[in-house]
Amino acid sequence: AAAELSGFDAVVLATGAAAARRLSVPGAESPDVHLAVDYLGAQTKAFLDGTETPLSAAGKDVVVIGAGNTAMDAARVAKRLTGVKNVRLVYRRTKKQMPADEEELDLALADGVEFCELLAPKALNGAVLTCDVMELGEPDASGRRSPVATGETVELPATTVICAVGEGIDASLYDAAG
Repeated sequence: AAAELSGFDAVVLATGAAAARRLSVPGAESPDVHLAVDYLGAQTKAFLDGTETPLSAAGKDVVVIGAGNTAMDAARVAKRLTGVKNVRLVYRRTKKQMPADEEELDLALADGVEFCELLAPKALNGAVLTCDVMELGEPDASGRRSPVATGETVELPATTVICAVGEGIDASLYDAAG
């Protein structure tokens, strides 16, 4: 391998940030909660293979938690699954503060994804996702107004939950290489 790398001063390993963050609320360990990255990968494989995936039976109410581009992609794919009636995107801030590209937001809305703003997941119990109702408080370090719980909750039907609350770096390759 060293001979193949001769003549270079550096090698860059750009493995991406595909280590999905999990939802940390009671009930999130349910088999009906899926990581968006895994979900999109399974759906892509199924499409290419011409097969069904376990999420093809997602039920009629899919909730996607998050508001980035991955969340929009997951919501749009869920909207196309047979039997899915409602796809709701839950975000703790407002649409204006969603980090997804505007084009992604517009495409999700055009596909019929319902945006549920100012809601933060609190617990999943069976096919019901309980969310805290939020309001915008003072700006945080990023300059966005921080979401603050109002003390009220709402319940959303959720036969399937897709978690798209961010991705991080899987550093195990780097750790193993010292």
